[in-house]
Amino acid sequence: MSTTLPHEPEPTVRAALRSPRLLRTEVLAGLVVALALIPEAISFSIIAGVDPRVGLFASFTMAVAISFLGGRPAMISAATGAVALVIAPVMRDHGYDYLIATVLLGGLIQVALALAGVARLMRFIPRSVMVGFVNALAILIFEAQVDHLVDVPWAVYPMIAVGIAVIVGFPRVNKVVPAPLVAIVALTAFTVVGAVNVPDVGDQGDLPDSLPTWFLPDVPLTLDTLQVIAPYALAMAVVGLLESLLTAKLVDDITDTQSDKTREAWGQGAANVVTGFFGGMGGCAMIGQTMINVKVSGARTRISTFLAGTFLLVLVVGFGDVVALIPMAALVAVMVMVSVGTFDWHSIRPATLRRMPRSETSVMVATVVVTVATHNLAIGVVVGVLVAMTLFARRVAHLTETHRELVEDEDGASAVYRVTGELFFASSNDLYTQFAYADDPERIVIDLSASHVWDASTVAALDAITTKYARKGKVVEIVGLNESSAQRHGKLTGELP
Repeated sequence: MSTTLPHEPEPTVRAALRSPRLLRTEVLAGLVVALALIPEAISFSIIAGVDPRVGLFASFTMAVAISFLGGRPAMISAATGAVALVIAPVMRDHGYDYLIATVLLGGLIQVALALAGVARLMRFIPRSVMVGFVNALAILIFEAQVDHLVDVPWAVYPMIAVGIAVIVGFPRVNKVVPAPLVAIVALTAFTVVGAVNVPDVGDQGDLPDSLPTWFLPDVPLTLDTLQVIAPYALAMAVVGLLESLLTAKLVDDITDTQSDKTREAWGQGAANVVTGFFGGMGGCAMIGQTMINVKVSGARTRISTFLAGTFLLVLVVGFGDVVALIPMAALVAVMVMVSVGTFDWHSIRPATLRRMPRSETSVMVATVVVTVATHNLAIGVVVGVLVAMTLFARRVAHLTETHRELVEDEDGASAVYRVTGELFFASSNDLYTQFAYADDPERIVIDLSASHVWDASTVAALDAITTKYARKGKVVEIVGLNESSAQRHGKLTGELP
């Protein structure tokens, strides 16, 4: 009898509001995340081919909406690169109104998938894929910073080094104020006071000077419109859900708490619908910003997520001139440390690699390579799962064995074949070759008491064996089927070509 260990109780919004210490953590975490969101949202807007305000407003509406609707407290959702890549062709070929229509339909599809139980499929993602997902994410976060290190003034490099030193060393002095916030403020003050000419947030694009307004896309409500946007909306829905649910699982592991994956799935869809009606480009969970919020800043409740969106809007609309002065070097230092902290260094230690089965390592490597090559976490995870399934099927198939024994009784000689192991498409294909059709006597017994029939491929293989013996005038008797196997065999035998 197995027991489930209780999870650590999760701080609630009410508890945080009553505790100055917890509330301070949530507020400061939200501020740090908001600052880190600004250049990211602008960059993703450029990828999607839209005005920077579209990505910034999307980040605001996604973060605020998911703070109420989502199933994973403290997780950050905003405009993301994965969604931007998916919907960019719609903007390029059909324009802004069709892009917003795609976002709205994508959100509705996510709600439908959530109600259909798609979140339960998360249990089929192996640990090795999750490790690959985390490591690939860390590499992509670091890779995204490389553009800010090329063709820049020499002062950028020592500033990044100082920022990293502050992030690493400041917690040893004071753990109340998040070290990333200290690094951002200190480096911004240095560049302003010293009049240091380095790239800043303002160089990434124009910041909005007004609040988002209600927006209805001007597209014809016809089947032709649906045919245009549906493929992109479906891709956006799947990519967004996969990244969000994987991020939720990652936060569950970090915080040792459980989240409601189904609520998170339909919450993402509802948040995308809200975002679309405010003219946003859509989005999903942001792993890098979530790591800043949860792992670096220590936030645990929905307050930090709500404040991240609120601070973002206040900063870009009310204090845009000040935010524009933040040097990109400060934000690069933050994201580099997020990358280092996200990577699972234990997974690549020589001792770990020696102990780990090669198949597990292969799955992890495949996930990392495909994700980094495509810059799409969803594609990498799907490939990783397929590789894991293939290797598992191959491994299990080799566990099936067939033993032949000749028996003499009052009815005469008979050949008894005892089959052990799981019989499914990978193992049953070899089953057909394990019989001595020409040498066996006229009576053959196939004993399946130590095996299980899982699919139609196995029934078809057993029918093929029976048919081949029948052509030689021999009779086959199948015995030992358990209840489930007998039901499947009885229902399908003789009905398969």
